[in-house]
Amino acid sequence: MHDMRRATMLASLAAAATAPAVAASRRGDADLIVTATTIHTADPRTPRAHAFAVRDGRFVYVGSRDGVRAYRGARTKSLDLGDVTVLPGLIDAHLHFMHVGLALHEVDLMHAASYGEVVRRTAAFVATSPDAWIIGDGWDQNLWPDKAFPTHGLLSAALPDRPVVLNRVDGHALLANAKAMALAGIGPTTADPSGGRVLRDEHGAPTGVFVDNAMALIRRAIPTPTHEQLVRASVASLAECHRWGLTAIGDPGVDQAQLDAYLELVRAGRYTLRNHAMLAGSDDALTARYLQRGPRPLAGDGRLAIRAIKLYADGALGSRGAALLAPYDDDPGNTGLLLTPQAKIQDVATRALRAGFQVCTHAIGDRGNRIVLDAYEAALGVMPANDHRFRIEHAQVLSPEDIPRFARLGVVPSMQTTHQISDMGWAGARLGPQRVLGAYAWDSLLDTGVTIANGTDAPIEPVDTRRTFHAAIARQNEANLPPGGWYPSQRMTRAEALASMTVWAARANFMEHAAGSITVGKYADFAVLDRDWMRIPSDEVMATRFLATYSSGRQVYTAPLSTAAVPSLRPRRRGSCCGANG
Repeated sequence: MHDMRRATMLASLAAAATAPAVAASRRGDADLIVTATTIHTADPRTPRAHAFAVRDGRFVYVGSRDGVRAYRGARTKSLDLGDVTVLPGLIDAHLHFMHVGLALHEVDLMHAASYGEVVRRTAAFVATSPDAWIIGDGWDQNLWPDKAFPTHGLLSAALPDRPVVLNRVDGHALLANAKAMALAGIGPTTADPSGGRVLRDEHGAPTGVFVDNAMALIRRAIPTPTHEQLVRASVASLAECHRWGLTAIGDPGVDQAQLDAYLELVRAGRYTLRNHAMLAGSDDALTARYLQRGPRPLAGDGRLAIRAIKLYADGALGSRGAALLAPYDDDPGNTGLLLTPQAKIQDVATRALRAGFQVCTHAIGDRGNRIVLDAYEAALGVMPANDHRFRIEHAQVLSPEDIPRFARLGVVPSMQTTHQISDMGWAGARLGPQRVLGAYAWDSLLDTGVTIANGTDAPIEPVDTRRTFHAAIARQNEANLPPGGWYPSQRMTRAEALASMTVWAARANFMEHAAGSITVGKYADFAVLDRDWMRIPSDEVMATRFLATYSSGRQVYTAPLSTAAVPSLRPRRRGSCCGANG
């Protein structure tokens, strides 16, 4: 099985690495030459290199120090990085770009150890914030001593006069204080919407927790961010992504206001990521408008593509909203929530196939995943397509009989390895000893011949790409717990982990001819690290320092105080950039 998987991986890497040989035969006058002890290209034809050349924002040569000399001209800048590691620009296949930027201006509740700590952090933030509504992100009741959902009483008592909305870590539940509920018109008679749940006390009064589609009851009252705020958040998100070596993303659930902010930065030459934007499928008018226009591939120096639609099948495991085939082990009366009927998923998928669009559907529970696979299969029966690249986002809990269907239907599992290390402390209690074997089942999926597009789901998880790689190869958290990893047989190899963050993610985003490997003809996107992920012990991965990130050959991030570790770009005499080693 593993030999078959390796052969499949190499074949997919070779396909992904095929790119137009832009200016490959024209020697001399490269804009930039980079040399380093270790360059992992993620291209199986030349998996390791010591040098590459860049012209007009693309790689024009990849190979040896001797070979790159021919590309040096009078105006070429040379960067000899010495004993560092260079990787292709990393790709996060599922990152909520705008929300990453917005979260940088909200209350950070990640890893709060108690509800009391949540309230204290929020009160401290309010003391310095001018915002009319206070928004926070990241609380997780599974980290608290009683592991119970909070009620609004403590929060409302501490902050009675400002509306406060605090999003759960998975984005599938929120806590609102009394002021926010009053402004939203929430009361004891407020009904549960389809696909959502308002948690209530013994008297029927809302406790302040709203799950999945019920969150819209509160969010409709929150003022919409202005265009200027969205542009500001985008700039902040760019910086955060580049800090972790990211040069491309898949961006799920994008609306027109977000696209307008991105386009402003693209037109100004300030948007330095490659964004595979997935339209918010909940907006029927938006979806219909773009389906009529047809797919827009990477435009603006390969910065923005609009050719995908994002749907939601179910909720999240942590808030017990993921749709399961059988009840939760720790909540026997609950099988989760279906957020979108199977018939609608099938309808959108059929229309998308007709228009040349990809569909990417959130599914976490085994019932949610089965429903999406059934909907995709039915749509493909109506509109067959050989290269649709339909995706399931998360694919966290799978029934064993559904695992082979991904390969059979050509569906990409878009998974986030850090979800496993965040969830492993309680996932077994939710699912029980048998069903948990189909959870976060990376190895089982890879053995069928599919490739996995890796990501973070940020801001649900940190953008930190070190965690993504470490979780994939170790199935341990940052403290290397549990020893040996959580169900370690499902780990990825290092080659698979790197591919899932580069060429496999590029293919899932229809970017394989533009990004994902250090290959002649592709955009010159690369990251510089102080350690070699392919060689160091797994427990050293989290100590890695990103020294620099480049997009289209232009430096977009430099680590603080890194001038000694990463030489500045400066002209050198012909021949002085390269040593004798190949």
